[in-house]
Amino acid sequence: MTVLDTPAWRPRTDAAPLLPDPEPHRLLGTPEAGELDPALLRALYGQLVRGRRYNAQATALTKQGRLAVYPSSTGQEACEVAAALALQPQDWLFPSYRDTLAVVARGVDPVEALTLLRGDWHTGYDPHTHRVAPLSTPLATQLPHAVGLAHAARLSGDDVVALAMVGDGGTSEGDFHEAMNFAAVWQAPVVFLVQNNGFAISVPLAKQTAAPTIAHKAVGYGMPGRLVDGNDAAAMHQVLTEAVERARAGGGPTLVEAVTYRIEAHTNADDATRYRDDTEVAAWREHDPIALLERELTSRGLLDDALRTGTAADAEEMAASLRERMHSEPQLDPMDLFAHVYAEPTQQLREQQAQLQAELEAERQS
Repeated sequence: MTVLDTPAWRPRTDAAPLLPDPEPHRLLGTPEAGELDPALLRALYGQLVRGRRYNAQATALTKQGRLAVYPSSTGQEACEVAAALALQPQDWLFPSYRDTLAVVARGVDPVEALTLLRGDWHTGYDPHTHRVAPLSTPLATQLPHAVGLAHAARLSGDDVVALAMVGDGGTSEGDFHEAMNFAAVWQAPVVFLVQNNGFAISVPLAKQTAAPTIAHKAVGYGMPGRLVDGNDAAAMHQVLTEAVERARAGGGPTLVEAVTYRIEAHTNADDATRYRDDTEVAAWREHDPIALLERELTSRGLLDDALRTGTAADAEEMAASLRERMHSEPQLDPMDLFAHVYAEPTQQLREQQAQLQAELEAERQS
C-alpha cells in the first residue's frame, strides 16, 4: 500500500450523482407537465402576473423620484416566485438586492420591501415576522449568514431550511466559496439558488468562469448541482421544492442554477445597450416566463377570460396601492438612527444619541 492509497485523500462521495443534467431541466410544454397540479399552476400564474406588474410599478417609481434605485427582476419572475413558494412558514429566505419580488411573494408588504431602496430605514421590515433576512446589497454576503442560521437550526433540532439567493456575479465572490464549503462540510440544511441572468452588471458569464455551468461547481464542494430553466415556473418550483425537502430530511445542501435573463437594465442607473444588443433581449422575450405558463394553462383548459381578467385586476390593485403609499411622504424620526444597532447600546452610541436629542430639542425651541 502506498501513501496515495490511504483514506485521507480519497473523495468522500461519488462525483457522478452530484453532476447536473447536461441541459436545463424543463417541465412546461413536456408530457410531464400534464401531471402537474392545476391549483399549483394557477397559483404560480397569479404570482407571476402580480410580480411583473410589481416590477413595472417599482421601475416607474424610480423615474418619479420615489425610489433611489431599483434592480428590476423582469424576466426572472419565475425564479423569484418559486423561491418563495417552495418554503414552509418556519423556513428562512436570504435575498439579494434584486430579490424584492421574492420578498413580496413571501408575504412582506410591497412598500416595506422597497423601503431600503428608498433610503428610509435600515431594512424596512422585521426579518423575524416573515422569516426573510434583510435585502443584501453587498454581493454574496448573505450566503454565509444563511449557512450559519441553517447550521444553528440543525444543531438545535429545529425544522428549518434556509434558501439563499444570489446572482451569477455573486458566485465570483469569496463569500460564495466559503458558504458552499461550510454548508457541505456541515451538511447544513440550506439551498443555494443562483439566478444566472447572463451578466454581472456588464460582465458576461464567460468572463467570470470557465466552468461548464455554475451548477457544476457544486461537485467540488460535495453537494448536488441542479441546472434548471429559470423561466419555467413549474420546473423551478419542482427543483427548489425537492432541494428544500432534501435539506429538511438531513440530506445537506444543494446548488441550483436557474438559467434566466435580465430583460431590464442592471438598475435604473445602468445603460444596458452599451454591452448587449436588442436582438439578444428580443430572443429572451420569446421565452418569457408568463407566456410559457399561459401556453401550458391554455393547452390544458385551465386559463379562461375570467381568470386572466381577475388576475390582471388583482395585480393592478396591488400596483395602485403601492403607488399611492409610495407617493406619501414618510414620517421619519431622526432618533431611529440609533434603534436596532446594538441589543445593548454602547457608551459612544448613547453619547451620540444624547447629542442629537439635545440638538433636536434646541431646534424645536428656536
